[in-house]
Amino acid sequence: MTNPGRAPARVLPPAPKRAAALMLLFTAALYLIEAVDGASGGRLDQAGRLVPRDVDGLVGIVTAPLLHGGFGHLVANTVPFLVFGFLALSGGIGQWFAVTATIWLASGIGVWLLSPAPVLGASGIVFGWFLFLLARGFYARNVGQIVLAVVLFLFWGSLLWGVLPSNPLVSWQAHLFGALGGLLAASWVARADGRSATPTLRA
Repeated sequence: MTNPGRAPARVLPPAPKRAAALMLLFTAALYLIEAVDGASGGRLDQAGRLVPRDVDGLVGIVTAPLLHGGFGHLVANTVPFLVFGFLALSGGIGQWFAVTATIWLASGIGVWLLSPAPVLGASGIVFGWFLFLLARGFYARNVGQIVLAVVLFLFWGSLLWGVLPSNPLVSWQAHLFGALGGLLAASWVARADGRSATPTLRA
């Protein structure tokens, strides 16, 4: 079932310890930011939240995923953030940055265009990584990645309900557009892997 015309597709990062260290540092940075925000009386949240349809609020596309509405909000995102982020590193750090940037921008732009209220939190990134991991194996026709997608779906499939309007205090727009960004990134990665595996012929 693996397509021989594609570059080998990994399930786990090529340097697992380095990938785990990167995600732990990233997560520690989120906790540090939240601690500073708490000590400042919420000033970071006020300055960095994503304010929809406001030109000044565009900075929130970059900053809002780094902020959370308290430690409870951050703790709720932490486990899937660590797991999905680690697994998304299977294509290497360069690919991970490209995938994450695609998801980050897609989620932020969707929120800026459609959200009825200011938004902060990393769940749009979490949803993007999740859909990236669910879809990439099917795009690449790679057995190992498809098996991983099935396992992730069995454990976390209920997250997908979060792309639908339900809780008025939760931004389904961030979830939906993050997920769409993940699907787009999975398609791009599969095409790039296919091109990189194309042999060069000698005349």
